[in-house]
Amino acid sequence: MLKRLSAATACLLILGACSSESDPTISVVDTWVKASDEHMTSAFGTLSYDGDEPVVIVSVTSPAAERVELHETVMGTDGEMSMQEISGGFTIEAGGDLVLEPGGNHLMLMGVTEPIEAGDEIEFTATLDDGDTFEFSAIAKDYDGANESYHDSDE
Repeated sequence: MLKRLSAATACLLILGACSSESDPTISVVDTWVKASDEHMTSAFGTLSYDGDEPVVIVSVTSPAAERVELHETVMGTDGEMSMQEISGGFTIEAGGDLVLEPGGNHLMLMGVTEPIEAGDEIEFTATLDDGDTFEFSAIAKDYDGANESYHDSDE
């Protein structure tokens, strides 16, 4: 059933900034959220953009969390991988993809409002640097990997 949900979700998530077929679009596929009963968790997927100029995702919100941060994973001075909020947002190059994956760039849900269980569908709204928004959803699944430490970039 999860495969059918993922395929259906992928079909529904092809998003256009405008109504014309020739306008650039952002499609969002293979989305998922790490199930968690903690106060934070991560979301992943692939965003593809077919426009001629890069676009920048500057923020994301979700009713499932008090805030959503755009994170990168970097090597710390101690040799350990750590997550930190990325400065300037996520850029999707013209005709390119942005892969959000464990151990790499991802969305960090902070202040999760209630436990996220496998099979839950989590809604997101992304805002681009020009003010346009698009929505997508992700199915929660159990996952034990990518246990990097969190590094607050304000420290």
